[in-house]
Amino acid sequence: MSGKHSVEKIGGTSMAATATLFDNVLIAGRKGADLYNRIFVVSAYAGMTDLLLEHKKSGEPGVYARFVADDGADGWRHAIETVRTAMHGRNADMFARAESLAEANAFVDARIDAVAACLDDLARLRSHGRFCVKEQLVTVRELLAGLGEAHSAHSTALLLRDRGVNACFVDLTLWDQEDMRGLDERIEQAFATIDLATTLPIVTGYAGCSEGMVRRYARGYSEMTFSRIAVLTQAREAIIHKEFHLSSADPRLVGTDKARKIGRTNYDVADQLANLGMEAIHPGAGRGLRQTDIPLRVRNTFDREDGGTLICGKYVSDTPRVEIVTGIRTAQALQFFEQDMVGVKGYDAAILEALTRHGAWIVSKASNANTITHYLSADAAKVKRVIADLQDRYPDASISAHPVAIVSVIGSDISRPGLMPDALKALAQADIDVIAMQHQIRNVDVQFVVDTRHYDAAVAALHRALVEEHDEPVAEGRRAA
Repeated sequence: MSGKHSVEKIGGTSMAATATLFDNVLIAGRKGADLYNRIFVVSAYAGMTDLLLEHKKSGEPGVYARFVADDGADGWRHAIETVRTAMHGRNADMFARAESLAEANAFVDARIDAVAACLDDLARLRSHGRFCVKEQLVTVRELLAGLGEAHSAHSTALLLRDRGVNACFVDLTLWDQEDMRGLDERIEQAFATIDLATTLPIVTGYAGCSEGMVRRYARGYSEMTFSRIAVLTQAREAIIHKEFHLSSADPRLVGTDKARKIGRTNYDVADQLANLGMEAIHPGAGRGLRQTDIPLRVRNTFDREDGGTLICGKYVSDTPRVEIVTGIRTAQALQFFEQDMVGVKGYDAAILEALTRHGAWIVSKASNANTITHYLSADAAKVKRVIADLQDRYPDASISAHPVAIVSVIGSDISRPGLMPDALKALAQADIDVIAMQHQIRNVDVQFVVDTRHYDAAVAALHRALVEEHDEPVAEGRRAA
């Protein structure tokens, strides 16, 4: 396999819009041979992984969280039946053929019953008090995560076959202790006998493997599967289908008529977005594509005719310009001051170790002779735990944290003369004080730290000054040196 096919990832929101997905992506007017030479990697339907694990934003417990909490004998059992009902409901909305609906529901029931049996066994062991099942909880989380993608991939393949497409369900979720292969080996075996010219593979975004996809990549595991499939099968292009265009700013903040779709950019820009939690692609997944020179296209599922945004490794805009203004509405500025720090090593490493131990995501950092400041994407409770650990180790240090907003201007080349004065002037005219600023030599992004209440206004002011007032046709760009 080399160079003729695309590998395409479909997100959960796009998966849930089934009719649009078929009309705009899966079939989209294709017939015969044009339907093939594509591989689709699918996420669970929107909301399903929240029910299986826990809600990504609110933290509301799903099956996994209820099993961990052991909140009464029936807590997780009720939760898993909620999942069954939701999956059956999704199937009922999608399938017109009674036989296909029955097949889809039977598949769901078999998978849920198998996982429920595992949880029952663990629950019985836990009830004896002599057994510690803590080390098995990682495995439980992996099993539950795979259920969502198994359901969506199986149903999608079945729906395609109902429409006369030779689709095959590629299930990467199944694994056990006697079959602990690595991700690459599992993918290579799965595709060894598939003829892409005549078969349309629908692949689970979760893959059971020795690395542990959820443990290693959290909710970004499906993009890692997608990336490794593209690399290992030597795809000509990788495509991600999302529910929006990759735009110059949030249209809700700058106006739908002011936001510009990004036609082309590079993986540097994608990395900056990932760092801010505005992922075009998981940074680990983007790394593999970048290293093998596979371009990534981000397309809007709901805009069939638009080619989307093309992300390449070597692209740099012909004219230095800001491509995107975005950021984090509420971050935490963790400030560590120690008078004795001057000329002494070890403080930085200790702070990084504490942040890593508590899982605090570092957006950026700054330091001077006796102060180190980290800007974190983390909640206040987590940062308090970090401070407590550091204060125990450095009782004489002054350690504090407070909420801030980070607004970042990003582009493949933002070295335009006058950009910084223009940005600061725009913020000053909007009566926005800059608390701190980060400008890297690489000229890919500048971060402005402002009060949280000024986030929306700062995005709008910077977009108006740096994008709208410098609007030019998007050039083909140049290759980086």
